[in-house]
Amino acid sequence: MSFKYTWFERNAVDNHMATNANAQMMPITHKSVITMAVPIMLSNVSQPLLGVVDTAVIGQLPQAHYIGAVAIGALIFSLVYWGFGFLRMGTSGIAAQAYGAGDGKELAAVLYRALLLAAGIGVILLVLAPLISRLSFWLVAASPEIEREARIYFGIRIWSAPFSLTNYAIMGWLIGIGQMRWAFAVQIYLNVANMALDALFVLYLGMATAGIGYGTLIAEVSSAFVGFAVVWMFVRRDGEPPSRARVLDRARIKRMVLVNSDIMVRTFCLTFGFAWFAAQGAKISDVAVSANAILMQLFFMGSNMIDGFATVSEALVGQSVGARSRQRYMTAVRISSQWAMVSGALLSLGVLLAGPWAIDLMSANPDIRSYARSFLWWAALTPILGAACFQLDGIFIGATRTRDMRNMMIISLIVYLAAGYGLTPVFGNHGLWFAMCLFFIVRGVTLFVRMPALARDVFA
Repeated sequence: MSFKYTWFERNAVDNHMATNANAQMMPITHKSVITMAVPIMLSNVSQPLLGVVDTAVIGQLPQAHYIGAVAIGALIFSLVYWGFGFLRMGTSGIAAQAYGAGDGKELAAVLYRALLLAAGIGVILLVLAPLISRLSFWLVAASPEIEREARIYFGIRIWSAPFSLTNYAIMGWLIGIGQMRWAFAVQIYLNVANMALDALFVLYLGMATAGIGYGTLIAEVSSAFVGFAVVWMFVRRDGEPPSRARVLDRARIKRMVLVNSDIMVRTFCLTFGFAWFAAQGAKISDVAVSANAILMQLFFMGSNMIDGFATVSEALVGQSVGARSRQRYMTAVRISSQWAMVSGALLSLGVLLAGPWAIDLMSANPDIRSYARSFLWWAALTPILGAACFQLDGIFIGATRTRDMRNMMIISLIVYLAAGYGLTPVFGNHGLWFAMCLFFIVRGVTLFVRMPALARDVFA
């Protein structure tokens, strides 16, 4: 069976495939960008609800240590899985380029390689589970009651590791081909299934912490199969599976590994930067670290919204690069960046106006409330500054120029740490917040400076 190009002209010859691909892809307009971004925004906003529901469900039990156990267990998995977020971002850029080039067999091969990589890493996590558990609970040092229940949660949920990482790969592939609504549907299924199963096992079957663990395990496993069904629908509809030799092609596997390793380093640097910020706040005072944590929550909530346009830029830029269309690339960069900056500005205004109410909602301590208000204007700068560097991240991921993204992140982290160490002892928390804002600025500026080289290289 020959591949059926539903997105492109069936009679296109190889020499003109890029031109026909560009002609047949959906035009990039303000409406299309917003339509693609909204499902991702809703998906990002829905993710924090899982922790809220888990806490609310387990909080119905009278013993206080159950809440702490679930919180610690969930934190461990968040930190472990955060490091493998490259499976989503790396897959989206490579898949988008195959889609834009009209290479259906390579598009399917990208999916299979990503699934193999996710499954392999998941199996390694299962093998290393005893070591991860021992190290995690040594670092946490919780009370015996909390640690006992958290170990139960960990021992159950760790079996979902291959499936959780598979979900990352599936989400990345769907985003790469521009199917944001289907990616959102899979994410919503995961969230709703998790909430329903948690309530069933804990409230009706009385399984306590184990119920939360089993509910999350079943939700993540079943979500992977739902995702399989969705992506198979597209693969089966639009062509035949690639050969085994193509899937296991050494050069293409090496490219995927290099892209993912660059993103992993970038993610580690970003995580370290936020952790260092919290640690320095703790050195200032207990009130400072608490107030900073509240203010950073406002930023994290806003970043979930901004990421919608960055994700759209991953798909549209990748497709443009694959189609070899500089004009489409410029349109994708321009429109998605305009909306990213608009959303960042609106969120900055929202933080400034709604910040006092949010601070009072998250803390009843008058000292923390007063302290947080005095630094609210710093927090209000972070969405607009973050919008610029997050958007540029999306562009570089779509173009698979992840080495530049990695290098600019390392440079930015060095500048950030130098500023923080130099200014915090003199200006206190103001110096620390200035360093954080400088971190975002340097990331945006250094990536922007590399934009001409990106366009020159990918369209040479």
